[in-house]
Amino acid sequence: DLFALFARPATLAEFTLNGAGGLDFYDVSLVDGYNLPLLIRPVGGSGSGNCTATGCLVDLNGSCPAQLRVVSKSVVVGEGEEGVACKSACDAFGAPQYCCSGAYSTPDMCKPSSYSEYFKNACPSAYSYAYDDATSTF
Repeated sequence: DLFALFARPATLAEFTLNGAGGLDFYDVSLVDGYNLPLLIRPVGGSGSGNCTATGCLVDLNGSCPAQLRVVSKSVVVGEGEEGVACKSACDAFGAPQYCCSGAYSTPDMCKPSSYSEYFKNACPSAYSYAYDDATSTF
């Protein structure tokens, strides 16, 4: 199924073209989970913006917290299970405090969780939760 290839959990590259002030913005997001290393490295262009490389080059699949780990059975007999992705805490638990929804839908109420901090520690320039703009948008 082709849709399954692009389903969550997935590392995302996000682009806003001609956004606020006519500027372009980009980020790598782990808000919906993680499945592969990803880097955005701008080349060329003009202007005085903050066009630095951002992303997550660390393979998190093997070290993902057990509650978030997505595994695949090995096709090799006796090999066991292999980590293939990390769910977001929102996808794993569905709780409003992890999804930044309901009573937690504002930046003042939705704070980083230990799970989003796991992603942020591994990939400091990637989005780790819904209101992670200050360190993750370029």
